[in-house]
Amino acid sequence: MEFFGSGGGDSLALIVQKYGGTSVADTERIKAVAKRVVSTASEGNKVVVVVSAMAGETDKLIGFANKVSENPDEREMDLLLSSGERITSALTAMAIQSLGYGSKSFTGRQVGIKTDSSHTKAMIESIEAVRLEKALAEGIIPVVAGFQGINEFSDVTTLGRGGSDTTAVAIAAALKADLCEIYTDVEGVYTTDPRIVKEARKLEKISFDEMLEMASLGAKVLHNRSVEFAKKYKVPLVVRSSFNNAPGTLVTMEDKEMEQIEISGVAADKNQVRVTILGVPDRPGIAASVFRALADANIVIDMIVQNISTETKATDISFTVSKADSKKALDVTKKASEQLNARGVTMNDSVSKVSIVGVGMQSHVGVAAKMFDVLSKAGINIMMISTSEIKISCVIDIAHTETAVRTLHGAFGLAEG
Repeated sequence: MEFFGSGGGDSLALIVQKYGGTSVADTERIKAVAKRVVSTASEGNKVVVVVSAMAGETDKLIGFANKVSENPDEREMDLLLSSGERITSALTAMAIQSLGYGSKSFTGRQVGIKTDSSHTKAMIESIEAVRLEKALAEGIIPVVAGFQGINEFSDVTTLGRGGSDTTAVAIAAALKADLCEIYTDVEGVYTTDPRIVKEARKLEKISFDEMLEMASLGAKVLHNRSVEFAKKYKVPLVVRSSFNNAPGTLVTMEDKEMEQIEISGVAADKNQVRVTILGVPDRPGIAASVFRALADANIVIDMIVQNISTETKATDISFTVSKADSKKALDVTKKASEQLNARGVTMNDSVSKVSIVGVGMQSHVGVAAKMFDVLSKAGINIMMISTSEIKISCVIDIAHTETAVRTLHGAFGLAEG
């Protein structure tokens, strides 16, 4: 990714603050955000604000689209959905102005966020930070509409749900900010979802790699691409609550202290479907043709399992995708299966993915065995398994999700610290 701008500054610090939908849910919350921003600026800091749409606004816009079209065009969806963040940015700038500070709202286009043309899940390619730097030099607090940019054709693009996190971290990298604060409705990153396990413990710090796994596995505190940016460009990242002044969780480089703990957290993702192609001929290039068709349709694949039958010379291929992509994935897979003379395609939308994460897995033996044993004793069947150096994921029946999370959290002693 390319950045254009000098970066840095001679003030106490340059801080990028991102506020999520619950933090700007209504005008009273927006006023509270403005006060927090002004408080930071009054200490001598330069502040850039990135905002999401007000809570529920994006879903409302999606609802409108679905009422006028059974299959809304993705280009038009991007233009529609980007309006939510624009509304919030203008209101936030007004609230800051009412407190006696200069402020201006900016769209993704106006701050030069250039993306590829993958509508609804675009990737940032470059940021021209010059306009932001000019505003900061003039003592103005910029408020940027998150989640959006423009492609090479000047069409509006969006970065996918949670993309305002990525906007904030990318801007922090472009400006060489001293800190990027992600404000949300929780006080930091927890060992698991506190709504599922009341004993869940807030982590003082977590490595970029662990946070990246947690974010990609269903933990909704941070968008996974924002963590990728933070790690690549070494952006200091803190997750905090906008509802109080409690210290948050620092997302940072891995250290030896982190390696001493077996696992750092348990994540669950109910936003999954399992697609299976039955009776695929077992010959070279079959899998490649299926997944190339899915890639061409801009569908992100998660887990893949292939079962080969030595008797029938055929194979079943199962993979998981997000529920948002399920209809498109099913259509593409059915077309591919017909061309391959497969027996058919099935889809199971009653699954979830439960995962354990921790850099300590690299130095502790038997973690996988322990996880499988814990799930077995709880009567939970495992449908698919995926592993990495610091993560083990299992696809299970969605009905057992909370039980699996609680059981694993307790078995690995995460509440104890």
